[in-house]
Amino acid sequence: MRSELLTNISRIVLKLGTGVLTDRRKQPDPAQLAQLVAQIAEQRRAGRELVLVTSGAVGAGMGVLGYDKRPGDLAELQACAAVGQTRLMAIYEQLFAQHDLRVGQVLLTHADLEHHERHLNARNTLVTLLARGVVPIINENDAISFTEIKFGDNDTLSALVASLLPADLLVILTTVDGVIENFGKADPRTLPVIEHIDATVEKLAGGTDSVTAVGGMSSKIQAAKIVVRSGIPLVIASGRKKKVLNRILTGEEEGTLFVPQPTKLKGRKRWIAFFHHPKGALFVDAGAKRALRENGKSLLPPGVARCEGEFAAGDVVRICDLDGMEFARGIARFNAAEVRGRKLSRVELVHRDDLVIL
Repeated sequence: MRSELLTNISRIVLKLGTGVLTDRRKQPDPAQLAQLVAQIAEQRRAGRELVLVTSGAVGAGMGVLGYDKRPGDLAELQACAAVGQTRLMAIYEQLFAQHDLRVGQVLLTHADLEHHERHLNARNTLVTLLARGVVPIINENDAISFTEIKFGDNDTLSALVASLLPADLLVILTTVDGVIENFGKADPRTLPVIEHIDATVEKLAGGTDSVTAVGGMSSKIQAAKIVVRSGIPLVIASGRKKKVLNRILTGEEEGTLFVPQPTKLKGRKRWIAFFHHPKGALFVDAGAKRALRENGKSLLPPGVARCEGEFAAGDVVRICDLDGMEFARGIARFNAAEVRGRKLSRVELVHRDDLVIL
């Protein structure tokens, strides 16, 4: 399975976590950064396109500004990010230049990827950089982005970038060997392959105790949900291992491989499914759920049992069953008040072309 999925990869998104980029003093680790950049350069020489999603800006800024732990105040976080991002990019530019590679900085906010025109512009920029032989280095625009600093993480950002392009593979390098069963116990085991992300897999994931990082394995599992539904494989592996990228791309058993769903989502469907904060939710009965999932139908008013939230026509909404499980997302054709008014008939609340089964 690994050989089939991983040996003909031409476009990779690589996410580097804070823990694999910094030392015990929370400063960028020159030797570690150098060996990671050398691995990227090796893949570029092999003809592969590579987009780097990097963490470490806040951590680098913490060291410069004298913080011992990640600040809780938003303005302090943003100050760390602003100082650290500059330092991080200077290091990357110098290291890549040693391999005759150019880099380009791309700072994104969630709004850049949610707005459809800006979404397409971001994609076109990245594709153009790759076509010119440049390694795009992407980070959340932490200095101005409230949502990411308070709630977000670069694991999700890397999954969205992989879906945006789309990439052939997402690799997340972290401080552990992959998804680990019995983590912290006497008999830990790295799971080599995960074919389905279910409740058992999610229970294996925890948060993070790092003073510089956000997320932990839990955010990586959420990232996996995005890319596998988009039809893109994901490997989570240790960024501390030498030649880890080469081992992954030659099909060796390295890290944890998440197997993608066989049907790839089209670009617009990926945008609907993953690039929005849904404004509300429609709860549908069993018949409507079956019609949507199995028969490829649009969502009609009789199938909606209740409506939550406030949304306008054109907003993305969650579509849930009566147990509250979200199984689809779509663009509403009517606002929440109209849906609640129960006066709509012979209309499509969410057209099939604007609906994605998750």
